[in-house]
Amino acid sequence: MPYQRTILLGVVGDSAAGKTTISTGIAEILGPEQVTVICTDDYHRYNRRQRKERGITALNPACNYIDIMEQHLDLLRRGHPILKPVYNHSTGDFDPPEYVEPREFIIVEGLLGFHTKALRRNYDVKVYLAPEEELRILWKLKRDTAKRGYRPEEVREALLRRSDDSVNFIQPQQAYADIIVKFHRPAGQAEETGAHLDVRLVLRPTLPHPNLSELVECSENGKDRAICVSIERQDDWLVENVDISGRISDEKAAQIEESIWRRLTERYPSLGRLRSEKVGSFQDGAVVNRSHPLALTQLLIAYHILLSRQELNEELQRAMPPLMR
Repeated sequence: MPYQRTILLGVVGDSAAGKTTISTGIAEILGPEQVTVICTDDYHRYNRRQRKERGITALNPACNYIDIMEQHLDLLRRGHPILKPVYNHSTGDFDPPEYVEPREFIIVEGLLGFHTKALRRNYDVKVYLAPEEELRILWKLKRDTAKRGYRPEEVREALLRRSDDSVNFIQPQQAYADIIVKFHRPAGQAEETGAHLDVRLVLRPTLPHPNLSELVECSENGKDRAICVSIERQDDWLVENVDISGRISDEKAAQIEESIWRRLTERYPSLGRLRSEKVGSFQDGAVVNRSHPLALTQLLIAYHILLSRQELNEELQRAMPPLMR
């Protein structure tokens, strides 16, 4: 029986920004059996050969069936199955379509998930990934050569070819995010690309974020810190910046995790305990590493998804006739 309404998380960012890594950890927290993950990049209009012939990149909305994406997200949100296209990144062509049934939570990741108002209105939580650009390029080189069969020079050529489309179509979607995630290398550590990266979480007031001020551990110069919180103006918003150090201790990370969870269960005691065994894990070549800033980022996003689910449950409960409650 379909859900009356599912909870949708949107994860948007440029190629190799970390969308799949973020989504995988969140699905582990929520329970993979309760999560449907789809990729909007499957909605490409042209395969790799056709894009090359037409001189168009996958980042351009004209290269994607945006209208079908809008229809499918609306159907999934209302609990209905879809027949989703499948783009094969290894072959650069399309595989047979896939029958997708929505579960309680749906994670939608991709390049253009926030491109139109019709797409954006389907999400309960919107996240944009904006890692340091040089870091993203390193990640893309590693991924596309190891997993997609490209030569390094082909990856660099593609990055150059896509640069204008990234500026024109991908980056403007930051304006619609509730949370912007910015992984970056610590000062003076250009070689760091994984487990000890710092992260800045830009929290917009479009969601009720948990108060983490009691956990702040930040020196006056801001250099020796586990977690810092600051407020700044960003266009028309007053946003909260949460900076988490890649060198945060196991103890401090566990304390923040417990604090986020406590705030959730204090508000909604009926929620079960989060599952977090694999949270913060990421693949680095053949090695699986773990990052505390990544884990805490995934947990904060999961916090908002669970909050949305509980609020929806209460709304549905209030809408029921008294005899059915």
